[in-house]
Amino acid sequence: MFFVSKRMCDHNNAAPTPTIMADLLRLLLRVAEKAADVARVCRQEAPLFQLLVQEKTGDDKNKKFVQDFKTLADVVIQEMIRHDVGAQFPEMTGFIHGEESNKFENGLGESVVVTVCATEAETLALLATVLDGDRTAASLLAKAIHQDPAAVDTGTEGLSVPHRPSELGIWIDPIDATSQYIEGREEVLEEGRLSPSGLHCALVLIGVYLRSTGEPIMGVINQPFNHKDPAGGGWRGKHFWGVSCGSVKACSVSAPKPAPDRGEGGNGLSVVLSSSEKRLVTDALAPLCGPGRMMYASGAGYKILCVIQGLADVYVLSEGSTFKWDSCAPHALLRALGGGVVDLNKCLLSSGGTDGGEAQLTYHRPLAQSHGADRWANQGGLVAYVDCKSLHAVIDTLKDKL
Repeated sequence: MFFVSKRMCDHNNAAPTPTIMADLLRLLLRVAEKAADVARVCRQEAPLFQLLVQEKTGDDKNKKFVQDFKTLADVVIQEMIRHDVGAQFPEMTGFIHGEESNKFENGLGESVVVTVCATEAETLALLATVLDGDRTAASLLAKAIHQDPAAVDTGTEGLSVPHRPSELGIWIDPIDATSQYIEGREEVLEEGRLSPSGLHCALVLIGVYLRSTGEPIMGVINQPFNHKDPAGGGWRGKHFWGVSCGSVKACSVSAPKPAPDRGEGGNGLSVVLSSSEKRLVTDALAPLCGPGRMMYASGAGYKILCVIQGLADVYVLSEGSTFKWDSCAPHALLRALGGGVVDLNKCLLSSGGTDGGEAQLTYHRPLAQSHGADRWANQGGLVAYVDCKSLHAVIDTLKDKL
């Protein structure tokens, strides 16, 4: 169930293109499901999985982690999405950005540029080169890349968003929470509760933003390892999507209930954090939270998804350790639900109260004087929220403490 407002926002007097935008959403849902299949294939084949991991180095390394891994699955998913979107919407080519470099080094020390070719046979041949001649593993990947999955029913035929594809850009995080994906713990998701770690934290994230303003207007999230099929035992996924453009709001998720009052007898705010969050922050937020309502989870995308699903009121991160590809897609869903993702530092420096408007994260400009992945870092930390009063409570609490 979702809500769609059919009033349309105005953007540079562009002619409305509802069919094209609905087509783009359907395409992103379809390629996200293909991406999930690739992620599952890679985990199902143990000999293949051992070949998939290599450590990032230099400017591409996320400095938050001692080891930050790039996998062939990441690269293949990113290039598959770039290929499929560019084929249907060529005017977006050049504005489809991803986390990963598409250069991969095989076991023989050969550097291979990974691309999706015109045919399955050509893609198989290229992947076999990456995989040291392992044509069986390459065939599994090529088949997943070139499959034509069943159409995903969005139910958004009436959606009208007046933006042309030439006005849009895309951020891809092919597998968010890669460390959880690599480790592969099979935790069971409990209804109504977040889980701190496990395969379910690994997400495919595709976010669409306006090139002119950096505003996120469409997001698709695919959770490849949501649950196991009781019959066959294989993993099954779940997808989420949202569209937000001015007065046009549509989301596959119902808005969570408002955050509880924090007065006498209130249950307190529920906050999800990184396990590496500063002690100063956790000590400051603790009085806002009731027993068991300060929680920890892996993966920036998963933590924001917890807010989208109402499993936490807010996600707070005080460090600049997330990137545009982590936040763009889920940010669009939160905006569709009336919330957002703000720069924490900007909010703390604001002299007056904030509704989050000026501090909302944007996605079109790199940071000056930064290099590599750091050019696209969410440098000031972030707060993800649905209800503005939750945002206000966090900012009021952390002001003058950071």
